[in-house]
Amino acid sequence: MSSFSFHGGRLADAIAHFGRSDVPWIDLSTGINPHAWPGIGDLAMDWQALPDPRALADLEAAAAAFFGTDPAHVCAVPGTEIGLRMLGDILPGPAIHAQPSYRTHGEMVPGSRPVAHTELTGAENATTILANPNNPDGRITPAATLLGWLKARRNWLVVDEAFADTSPEISVAAHVDDARRLIVFRSFGKFFGLAGVRLGFVLGPRAVIAQHRQRLGSWPLAAAALAIGTAAYRDAGWIAMMRTALHGQAAALDAVLARRGFVPVGACPLFRLIETADAATLFERLAAHAILTRPFDYNPHWLRLGLPADRAALDRLDKALADG
Repeated sequence: MSSFSFHGGRLADAIAHFGRSDVPWIDLSTGINPHAWPGIGDLAMDWQALPDPRALADLEAAAAAFFGTDPAHVCAVPGTEIGLRMLGDILPGPAIHAQPSYRTHGEMVPGSRPVAHTELTGAENATTILANPNNPDGRITPAATLLGWLKARRNWLVVDEAFADTSPEISVAAHVDDARRLIVFRSFGKFFGLAGVRLGFVLGPRAVIAQHRQRLGSWPLAAAALAIGTAAYRDAGWIAMMRTALHGQAAALDAVLARRGFVPVGACPLFRLIETADAATLFERLAAHAILTRPFDYNPHWLRLGLPADRAALDRLDKALADG
């Protein structure tokens, strides 16, 4: 199970390890929206031309409007993973990262020290890195709390809002400016269901944004990422519909889990975290039914499940949970 606890999305490895090529696998390991933004087929791509700088500016303007901030404070990157690791070379001084959370948070700044969420006070004399909502437990630190931490900080606050698109009221993206030591990361692929586009954003003071741009160089994104991201962020109707739909589907997943004796110990509209005596056994039982979930090497009792795409997938999960 250890190879599947590193991160989600190892579907090919799961098929090779567990077999069951006779049925379509259900991948619940990532927390990515199973309903991808549907407008890709309507977009025209010029694959012969280099990506246009004006298209990059249009994308960042569309994203900034969605986040509620000024485009001058937004830099598009080919996935937040890259942006986070670049930031580790930019910020000075010691760092701490909330734990548990993304593995990258502990790797981006050499020597970063893990601190439990419950022990964070905002007064730490170090760059503080946390996710909001947190992954994998969905813990939310209220925006008012984060903004309170910023008032007297001498060091940076880095907030990874990869899952915030479903609950925009928790975001501090609108508060990024040159006077605050605040940096926010936003992910495109999770909410829009298009992780393969590899698109994310760094939001911060213009001096930090300039350093990211210098490291990225010319043409940081493919033409497809520019076109897809711009159109998707401007699709207000789909965004509003999807936010409502995801909450409803999460409630349907809760009902199935409750029927099989599981109560989430952590939650976000895009995933549920359950606790069980032997998560490894449950992981393998679900895999035997061609359902991939996410275990964690640091907690043998946790298993995270993303949203099933439809009623048929939910019913398959229901039957697999009942089998055993």
